[in-house]
Amino acid sequence: MENPIGIISMQFTRPFTGADLHYFSRAADLGFDFVELLVPEPEDKLPLSDARKAAEDAGIFLVLAARVNPQRSIASDDEAARAGGLDYLKHTVDVAAELGARIVGGPLYGEPMVFAGRPPVPRSDDEIAVRAERTVSGLSQVAPRARAAGVTFALEALNRFETDIVSTTRQCVEVVDAVNDEGLGVMLDTFHMNMEDRSIPDAIRLAGDRIVHFQANENHRGHPGTGHLDWPAIMRALHQVGYAGPISLEPFRRADDRVALPIAHWRAPREDEGPKLRAGLGVIRNALSLAGVDQ
Repeated sequence: MENPIGIISMQFTRPFTGADLHYFSRAADLGFDFVELLVPEPEDKLPLSDARKAAEDAGIFLVLAARVNPQRSIASDDEAARAGGLDYLKHTVDVAAELGARIVGGPLYGEPMVFAGRPPVPRSDDEIAVRAERTVSGLSQVAPRARAAGVTFALEALNRFETDIVSTTRQCVEVVDAVNDEGLGVMLDTFHMNMEDRSIPDAIRLAGDRIVHFQANENHRGHPGTGHLDWPAIMRALHQVGYAGPISLEPFRRADDRVALPIAHWRAPREDEGPKLRAGLGVIRNALSLAGVDQ
């Protein structure tokens, strides 16, 4: 099947533990082809062999999202943090192999800001350039390891409020081209692209065959079809560049619009979101069909 569509596990619960494996069959029942998991932490108590079997039993596959932080950042000026970043990325390859996952995506360079509760740090252009050089160097060390294991790292561009390294599709392409290894590709998220790229379809065409993972998220992080993004144009651009890889949905919790509601935080659903998830899935599948993709 071209463009299998999945959903990130945080849509169901966070943390995702061994007690939550029944959500794999729930995702399959809703019509999704895969579930995107955060790379499990030890405290999650998620047995990898059980997770792989549960996914196989449900008829879905798994994609992984890396959890970077300032203590494991290949871009850091702290040597211990850079070493921690390399060790962590190598660890994600081992976890992916155990789960049968082929993709590990996310802001692999490290140090997310707002969602991690970390204020931005003012840096000069020269300092940012050095951080970019460290990012290329670190990814050049781990990409061959991923490739050898049959795994691909997917470098995600985040908006300017989340990172000072890779914010636009063009910047993401520059890093991937500098590393120049099949173990690293581009990951695009339309939520961030909506803020940073002048045209989402043009940015997709710029990235071209470097794209290895795609997240179809509304401009406001809600369910696809409830915002202003032009999904037929976006899916048409993906089809034009020959992208046939996974597309995941990552809607944030949005129960209401009360003042001071912490919408930057994940929270348990307050309603049965099945109908909205199924409808959002339909929006993307219909847009793919209109673009000429066999579903």
